Amino acid sequence: MPLVDFLNQLWNGILEILSKLIIPDWGALVDLMPIFLVLGVLGPILSILVLVWVIYFVVRPRTGVRYDEGSHPASLDDSGQPIFPAGLPYCMAHALVYPSGATRCEVDREMLWVRCPMCGLGRSAEVKTCGNCGLVLTVKNRARVVGPAAGPPPGGAAAA
Repeated sequence: MPLVDFLNQLWNGILEILSKLIIPDWGALVDLMPIFLVLGVLGPILSILVLVWVIYFVVRPRTGVRYDEGSHPASLDDSGQPIFPAGLPYCMAHALVYPSGATRCEVDREMLWVRCPMCGLGRSAEVKTCGNCGLVLTVKNRARVVGPAAGPPPGGAAAA
């Protein structure tokens, strides 16, 4: 008989464990509902938002915009004569190219010249219309230059 009692107790233990799995305590499960909502709904939403933010941070463009503030020397051709770009003011006496919108030389306050981008005729930087072809050249005060947003300054870290 002790074997039958042992098997009966074992069978009752198995039924008791299965009854907790098959017929749960609904009060305890309702108490766990906020945790299920956080883990099941808000967790995936927050994970997707963080993933999108990380992807954007990795692939976003790394350029910045700054303004060209001053003059710079004109490039030289093979014979050593300055080459002035069309549409930008320049000083012939000092071989300097200025940002768009400048009308006077910084060195001696002389009037700047502009070469027409269409016909190539030189004229005063204060005159807005080309006298040869009639092109109206509207200039902005400063030119935007797109360059890297981060990193060492031009010339390397030693220049800083």
